Parts: sequence; C-alpha cells; structure tokens
Amino acid sequence: MNLGIVGGGPAGLMAAEMASKAAIGTDLNITLFEGKPSVGRKFLVAGHGGLNLTHSESLDRFAGKYHGSFKAGYWTSLLEDFSNEDTRAWASELGIETFIGTSGRVFPKEFKAAPLLRRWVQRIKRQGVMVEARHYLQKITRKDARIELEFSTPEGVISRTFDAVILALGGASWPETGSNAQWVPLFQQLGISVAPFQAANCGWEINWHPDILPLAAGEPLKNIAVTAGNITILGELMITSYGVEGGAIYQLGASLRSMAYPQLFIDLKPTFSSEELVQKISSYSGNFINSAKQAWRLGNAAHALLGTLAPPKAHNDPHALARFAKAMPIPLTGPRPIAEAISSAGGVSFEQLNDNLMLENHPGLFVTGEMIDWEAPTGGYLLQGCFATGSRVAQGAIRYLHSNTQSIFADSLSV
Repeated sequence: MNLGIVGGGPAGLMAAEMASKAAIGTDLNITLFEGKPSVGRKFLVAGHGGLNLTHSESLDRFAGKYHGSFKAGYWTSLLEDFSNEDTRAWASELGIETFIGTSGRVFPKEFKAAPLLRRWVQRIKRQGVMVEARHYLQKITRKDARIELEFSTPEGVISRTFDAVILALGGASWPETGSNAQWVPLFQQLGISVAPFQAANCGWEINWHPDILPLAAGEPLKNIAVTAGNITILGELMITSYGVEGGAIYQLGASLRSMAYPQLFIDLKPTFSSEELVQKISSYSGNFINSAKQAWRLGNAAHALLGTLAPPKAHNDPHALARFAKAMPIPLTGPRPIAEAISSAGGVSFEQLNDNLMLENHPGLFVTGEMIDWEAPTGGYLLQGCFATGSRVAQGAIRYLHSNTQSIFADSLSV
C-alpha cells in the first residue's frame, strides 16, 4: 500500500509523522513530496518571530479563535485530539524545551525554528517516510480506487499512483515558500469548489492626512481598544506609511472584510471613561490638544492622530475632545496584498469534507492545513491549527486505508 503526502509545511509534516508512526510494522509506504528544494520553508518564516508554537489558554477559549465554514464544535474536537499541551509534549520529545510567555504564548527557549525542524525531519525519516524534494504537483487523476499524481521534477515529468493521498499545499500567503494556491485549478478540474483566498493577519491601508506621517510613521499606538463592527480588541497598532499593522487589526480581519466600507474606531484610553478624561484635562485652558498629551499620557502617534483628525470644535471643548478620543473613526481603503499577509482566508469548505478531512466526493483524497477554509489570529493559533488538522488527517487516511485492506495498523495515533 502507498500513501502520498504532498506539501512539506507544518500540516504536511505533522501528517507524515503521525501516519508513519501509526504504520510502523505494517506494509504501508509513505512518501512526502515537496515542490521546493527543502521542506518546512514557511515553518522557518514563522521562526523569524521567535516561533510562537501555540498558546497556553484553555481549549474552549482556544477553539473560539477559529473562524470559517466548519460546523459548531469541530475545532474543539480537533484540539481535543491534538491540543496545545500535546504540542508542547511533541516539542519536548524532539528535545526542544518550551516556555509560556507573559502573554500566554508558547515559544521554544531557543526562539528558533531550525533546530526543531531539523530534528522533526530526522524523526520522520527514521519512521520510514521517503522525502522527495523538487517534486511540483501538476495533475491529480482518479484511477479506479487509486489516485495518480503527476509531478514536474528536475528529471522531467513523473507519475505516481497511491491508495490514498493527503494534500497539504497551503493557502496563498508567503508564495515564495511554496504556498501559492496554484493547486486551485487542479481542484476545479475535479469539480471541487474553492472559496477565493483573501489576505488574513495583514496590515490595512489608509489614506492618511499628509500631516500625520511626519509625526507618527513608525510609531506605536499602545494600550488602545480597536473596534470593527461589533468586535473590540485590546492591543496595539503600528502606524505605517501605507496604513496600520499589528495584532489588534489582525484579529479584526474577518469583520473588516465583511464591510462594504471598512472602518475602525480607536479608543485611545480604554481604561478611562469620557467623563474621567474630561476631569483630567479640566484644569487646563486654551487649546486642549496639546494639554491632552500630558494629561492623558498620549504617545506620539496617538497625539498626532488626535491633533490632526479631531474636528475643530473639539480643540477647545474638552467634552467633545474626550468623546472623539474614545471613538476615533479611521476609514480603511483595503487590506495589504495577500503575498504580504501572515496567513490567508478561503480554501476548501468544510462542507465538502468528512470529519477526517477527506473529500466526500473523492474517496481517498484528503486535505489539511491552510488549504481548508479556516482562519485564526496570530498568537500560536495558526501553527496549532496546522498541527491539529495534520494529526486528524493522518488518522483519517490510516482509517481509510485500513477499511480498504486487510493490513493491521497500530491502534494508537496519539503523540
């Protein structure tokens, strides 16, 4: 029997590890194909920020961070199968010690991705997985009960046939790592619908007033509340030449994309009411904009936005100025290009998949990771999502193969 896995990112590597672990002692041959010269390129990109592997919060809160076309409770089920604690245990088994940061995020103590990736690939190979780099998927064909894959390679076009296939080809962000969504036409040829990819966890563009950038570009807005629609996030933003970046707006992407005219409302002082802000500035006289910087302890960016965007009346009316500071409207012109985004939204809908992530109308063909229509904010949720779907799809592929053969597989698929 043969299992093909296409895509050497976090989800594909986890699928290869879990499937090969379950297949030890059986006649199952597993081959992992990667279009680039080496696997794990997007994983290494994640390491540039210290490799935020997962988050330490409770699973019910964790599951609530995921959005997409899945049915209620599905992410809870995925995370119960492969949880944030399982991720830490998995890293520990690879000799990588992790710690929980002050924000609840989990990092390796080395803050590096390369040592973990190197040990991970070594373990996968020890478990019998054949890794074939520079194999770029060109075609998927059904051959009765089997699936034929056609690859372009440095030696020319080759075809391989498998009893089951797991596709972990990524979304559309960071295309230089191989996550370029060029698999979408292949799926369309098979009659599989794919929701258009959109930038997620990305900056948004703003037509800044010309007086703002000289004062605020590169400056942070700290300890603010940002609202889009009915969602409010506490956090930070960074003023950039094109608009804003930062964790607060990353979490609002889905809400902003649903708006015909996307707009943020920024509360510069969320821990104070308007009345309290008025009291703090009431002892000052004259133009209250300059007084507010000291009285409200505003940073350079916050003071620049307040002074430039506040209506003229608010400059001399502390009540109007306080109200504006608590709900400063910021119209957005659109998200940054998807190639710059940390992740993408869109992909294969969960409605087309069974609980094991197999395509209902294509037995033996599975998908995982960012190919599927889900999104989550930064903070460990993206990698955990890839690990959890990679683990689930491996279980699904093994069960499918087991149901179609007489081979005996290992009973346990746990970490």
